[in-house]
Amino acid sequence: MRPKCIELVAAAGLLALAASPGVAQTAEMSFFVTSAGSGKGADLGGLEGADAICQRLAQAVGAGGKTWRAYLSTQGAGGVVAVNARDRIGAGPWRNAKGTVIAGSVADLHGAAANFTKQTALNEKGDPVNGRGDSPNQHDMLTGSQADGTAFGPGEDRTCGNYTRSGAEGAVMLGHHDRMGLDESPPAKSWNMSHLSRGGCSQDALKGTGGAGLFYCFATN
Repeated sequence: MRPKCIELVAAAGLLALAASPGVAQTAEMSFFVTSAGSGKGADLGGLEGADAICQRLAQAVGAGGKTWRAYLSTQGAGGVVAVNARDRIGAGPWRNAKGTVIAGSVADLHGAAANFTKQTALNEKGDPVNGRGDSPNQHDMLTGSQADGTAFGPGEDRTCGNYTRSGAEGAVMLGHHDRMGLDESPPAKSWNMSHLSRGGCSQDALKGTGGAGLFYCFATN
């Protein structure tokens, strides 16, 4: 028979485990906003580098057993095939770190059913991300995408060189995770196609319009 003190310690441990929000959250989490970017503005090391950031952040909170992909589109030119963000993220449904459904399907994600607010578009730790009205505002999310999740055509750079630029050259399409902007227009309320970055692709340029080089990650399985 175990000593009473050992039983009490074991029981306390089980209660602490049950009360730990991280344990319950990560089991079903399949969507998050990154808590950090690359630190080099829109230069994420391409799609491969962006996916690696998603996987690393998920791993840090115990959700690394899933395959994570960044919600990013790329542009095609000169034999390079464009990639649509909507085609890289699986079929859904997707839940945030607290179990709230963000969207049930790809169609829902790009329609009126998408559940994006400051309270639901959480990072991998289950924390809210600064939005409009906070200091600093960090609601600009890198997407490089059109509203339906497809890529822009070749021509004007809207992906910062497919996420390899961090200087004054180029621009990237941004969305507002909190769906708040300067007015009530549809772009201001878009989670994936609000406006282009201004002043280039550097970290400072992204900060200038209310960003930090953050982006969305989705589990494909």
